[in-house]
Amino acid sequence: MRSLETLYCLQCGTVLEKREWCGSSHLVCPDCDWVYFEDPKVAVGVLVEQKGQILLVKRKNEPMPGYWSIPAGFMNAHEDPRKAAERECLEETGLRVEAGKIASVIDGREHPKGADIVIAYHAIVLGGILQAGDDAEEVAFFSRDSLPPLAFRATRIILETE
Repeated sequence: MRSLETLYCLQCGTVLEKREWCGSSHLVCPDCDWVYFEDPKVAVGVLVEQKGQILLVKRKNEPMPGYWSIPAGFMNAHEDPRKAAERECLEETGLRVEAGKIASVIDGREHPKGADIVIAYHAIVLGGILQAGDDAEEVAFFSRDSLPPLAFRATRIILETE
């Protein structure tokens, strides 16, 4: 939940207060009993393997700048997860990919601004020019036996190194 902001009831505008509701803590309107449910954050990514090598991006921004992960990012509301994963790959690597079968689904927020759920898809390259973009400092292919320092537990699980 937001920690430094005051949240107001979407029904009547009253300041919400924290209460126990249905067995867990929620923000509830003291006037009309409207309950605020925080939606989980979902990230999507792609596992691209070519000639025995894996596509990774070096992170430019917090968290974990300088560490590597699969091309990934947050899914927008109402966005198809596969299309979101393809979009994130294009933004970060310059490569157009087609997302296929699910490689892994990982739960658990690793840091305060992270995702609650990460969905990774196997993907194949359709075209484009390999170049770092968006929030990637570098982009490269690595063999599984010479991976760079990895940013997240989710990346290690997807690559089966954990």
